[in-house]
Amino acid sequence: MPRGSSPKRERQYEHIKESAEERGESEGRAKEIAARTVNKERARAGESRTASRTSVRDPKSASQRGGQRSHTGAQGPTKDQLYAEARKRGVEGRSTMTKEELARALGR
Repeated sequence: MPRGSSPKRERQYEHIKESAEERGESEGRAKEIAARTVNKERARAGESRTASRTSVRDPKSASQRGGQRSHTGAQGPTKDQLYAEARKRGVEGRSTMTKEELARALGR
């Protein structure tokens, strides 16, 4: 976190990082997600010196969006994301499943 960041932003960073790790993200990726989310929130609230146009003008905040953009697109979630969710739900035989089979088993 940047020097001088508020205790609220520190708590927010830790919460987002822990949530990402629980979803199966690596520690490095979880830190990146948390930092980007908190930085965008700081920019929207006017707590940073600089901010991109999308950070300030985006109609949905990062917390409201909840990762929508990272999970949408032509192919949807990645096989790794599906596998992590299947592991979390305890789907049997997930290690030998294809991406399509994982999606079907998860009801997508």
